[in-house]
Amino acid sequence: MSQTTAATGTPYGTLPPASPLPQRRPISLPRLAQMRAAGEKITMLTAYDATFAAVADAAGVESILVGDSLGMVCQGLPSTVGVSLDTMAYHTESVTRGLHRVQGTAWVVADLPFGSYHESREQALKSASRLMQAGAHMVKLEGGGWTAPTVQFLVERGIPVCAHLGLTPQTVHALGGYRVQGKDEQAAQQLRRHALELQDAGAAMLVLEMVPAALSASLTAELPHCHTIGIGAGKGTAGQVLVMHDMLGVNLGKNPKFVRDFMQDAGSVRGAMQAYVQAVKNGSFPDDALHAW
Repeated sequence: MSQTTAATGTPYGTLPPASPLPQRRPISLPRLAQMRAAGEKITMLTAYDATFAAVADAAGVESILVGDSLGMVCQGLPSTVGVSLDTMAYHTESVTRGLHRVQGTAWVVADLPFGSYHESREQALKSASRLMQAGAHMVKLEGGGWTAPTVQFLVERGIPVCAHLGLTPQTVHALGGYRVQGKDEQAAQQLRRHALELQDAGAAMLVLEMVPAALSASLTAELPHCHTIGIGAGKGTAGQVLVMHDMLGVNLGKNPKFVRDFMQDAGSVRGAMQAYVQAVKNGSFPDDALHAW
């Protein structure tokens, strides 16, 4: 006799029944472009294992980020710097297995960890290939300026790339802590220049983290071929991303002020994720009043 959960009576290792969602097409870069053209916001959440990835997909999340934030929320590290490529490949494999088990449709983005793309374009290609072979559809790297040639090198070889500007956690020590970026005119112009260079290099997505809302909105308008995904960057971006543990209110520290605890009134993890998707889609999250940096 198979074991079952006490709460639902369903076998261990299966997702409990829930209200059905409309059938979705698999998410792809052309599909994301169609969503943006139609004015529909893109939703992204982090996930690090099979079960939570499957729940996020069932909740309607379009993109799952296997983030190196796992170093902090899963491994208990003080920052993302200590996360290895082996660890990222392991968690990417776990996430994609979960999606395959439920015929998931989400677009999977995997972080290239600190030190895995800094030496050379060839090192970046080797690292990116490892994550793509683990099941990622796209890799993400941090920083601007010096990263543009690397992005172009990867894109020319068939590897979709998501860039990341603003607060870049892998270089948090150089930035002097978790601080808002692009507040003064000089910093804003540099961020804008880097964003345009990354789009020209072929980056198809761009995470903007802790950037003033007005700057994020103007950058989004200037980047028609690169979908901006905001986190602490206002609602003017093409989409939003949150660390899953933050939006469920179960992280090990204090939530940033721009995060909303979606679990508080949801009653379930899937319900919280569905509430997040709905709030991003209808524009009630994020609240730009909390981004008046």
